[in-house]
Amino acid sequence: MGTPAPNPAFSPTAYSPGYAPTGPPPPYQESFQLDANQDFNTHAPADFGFAGGFPSPMTSPAQISSMLQQPVVQDMAIQYGNQLAAQGKEAVQRELHKFVPVSRLRYYFAVDTRYVIRKLMLIVFPYTHKEWMVKYDQDTPVQPRYDINAPDLYIPSMGYVTYVLLAGFMLGLQHRFSPEQIGIQASSALAYIIFEMLLYLVTLYVTNTSTSLKTLDLLAYSGYKYTVMISSLLAGLLAGRTGYYCGLLYSSCALSYFLVKTLRLQLLSGSQGPEQPSYGFPNPPYAANPYSDAWDKPTPGGTKRRVYFLLFVAITQPLLCWWLTYHLVASPPGEGAGPAR
Repeated sequence: MGTPAPNPAFSPTAYSPGYAPTGPPPPYQESFQLDANQDFNTHAPADFGFAGGFPSPMTSPAQISSMLQQPVVQDMAIQYGNQLAAQGKEAVQRELHKFVPVSRLRYYFAVDTRYVIRKLMLIVFPYTHKEWMVKYDQDTPVQPRYDINAPDLYIPSMGYVTYVLLAGFMLGLQHRFSPEQIGIQASSALAYIIFEMLLYLVTLYVTNTSTSLKTLDLLAYSGYKYTVMISSLLAGLLAGRTGYYCGLLYSSCALSYFLVKTLRLQLLSGSQGPEQPSYGFPNPPYAANPYSDAWDKPTPGGTKRRVYFLLFVAITQPLLCWWLTYHLVASPPGEGAGPAR
């Protein structure tokens, strides 16, 4: 047998661009040596996936607190909070506008001290007033602070609160006060004015009476009776039942005169043409053809219905004033106290 042939030595071929090198890979020239004295447990844990500036799982509460106290972080938090507050405010206003006409309510509360004093004097002493027409700026009524004849809701709302407090005070003088009486007086007065508004609206709807008055206008004129109620109670506080009935008689006549003069122009203005909205029908049938016979029919009948409605309002207001106040006045000696409502 012959001797085996020796392994041919590997001679790498020159590398040509565009072609992979041929032959086995060259042997490693350096070998990895493991250090026996190396300690693998003394290295600090690495931050896996946490960028610089953000707390890692091993961050202490003190470091987190110091980071939150940085001005940049605080400014970002304030800006984010302001954005959330603005979005919440817009959402609340959007939902509120669906149920409450906030823009309309602003008109009824656009008053000042001079207007309030003049309006109270007009309600108590209306006989010398001459001009009752509500002023308009183009098609929009001017704000109450610029027109004493414009309706407002400030005086009715303040009158409601004053009436409840005065009723509690008078009951306390008669040793009939209890904490529940404040709630009873407030709820009864609120229930009566709601019932009154529903009665007026249903009457206008059933009679198909068209008028330029709005629901808030009716609420404002109905709320002026609290002025009469307060003045009557003050008269009763000073002069007993005689003073109460004298004050109620005069203030009721003044209120009825004020309502007739004020509402007459706004109620009867609906009979001058077909453009006024109707509570019964949005589009009255007589407005379709101005040359038909139906154009003249609503005027006499509609005017009569408006007059009846005006008298109905002027009569019910003094009656409600008496019904809500007579039990609060002290009875003469020998008579029993009226029932508390």
